[in-house]
Amino acid sequence: MGATKNIDYTSRELALARFSKALSHPARIAILDLLLKRKSCICGDIVEELPISQSTVSQHLKELKEAGLIKGEIEGVSICYCINEKEWKRASQLLGDFFNRFVTTNPNCCT
Repeated sequence: MGATKNIDYTSRELALARFSKALSHPARIAILDLLLKRKSCICGDIVEELPISQSTVSQHLKELKEAGLIKGEIEGVSICYCINEKEWKRASQLLGDFFNRFVTTNPNCCT
């Protein structure tokens, strides 16, 4: 049995992983696209737009909310969801910085 390595990840690495995980499912991308288009939405409206069940939409909303990309506000018996502007900008910056670190291809890579 191998020894477990303890690695201390930076807050940047942890945030990148959290945002990446939230963006890793096409249903969550579709939900975010819908919220970007409409500015805000209740769960029932999302269910009407997407070909997935209410319980599945709720689970994806939970993942997006836990990652900080969206926020929800109770309006009567419903929850109205929208993009969390502060975390959206942070995710955009972190992901952009990460991908922009790549400068040029190595012509000898994996050949």
